Amino acid sequence: MDVEKLKDDIFIQNCPIRNVLCRISDKWSILVIFTLEQIPVMRFGELHRMIPDISQKMLTVTLRTLEEDGLVKRHVYAQIPPKVEYSLSERGLSLLPHLNSLIQWAKGEMEGIMQERKKYNEVTES
Repeated sequence: MDVEKLKDDIFIQNCPIRNVLCRISDKWSILVIFTLEQIPVMRFGELHRMIPDISQKMLTVTLRTLEEDGLVKRHVYAQIPPKVEYSLSERGLSLLPHLNSLIQWAKGEMEGIMQERKKYNEVTES
């Protein structure tokens, strides 16, 4: 067994901030949560159309991870063909104010951040 991997796994499991951020800070999770905030109940195909640059596989993986953490609910209807709908759970809904604060902060700071990046790149390239 790789000792470093074990050490990392134990550290991440025991640190709530790292553990949660690791799960939602990927490329797609916050976008899926934000989309489900806008349209509270969606089928897989609808979600995929709302986030067109995500692959079906990645959307599946993201939804499963969010469901595993109790942020998204998956409701399967017993019919043929099967119908599956996704929505935010109470835990997912409780995360929204924090994500929306982050989104507002990012919108307000984006121009300044882009200017700082440009300035940094000009200095480091000279």
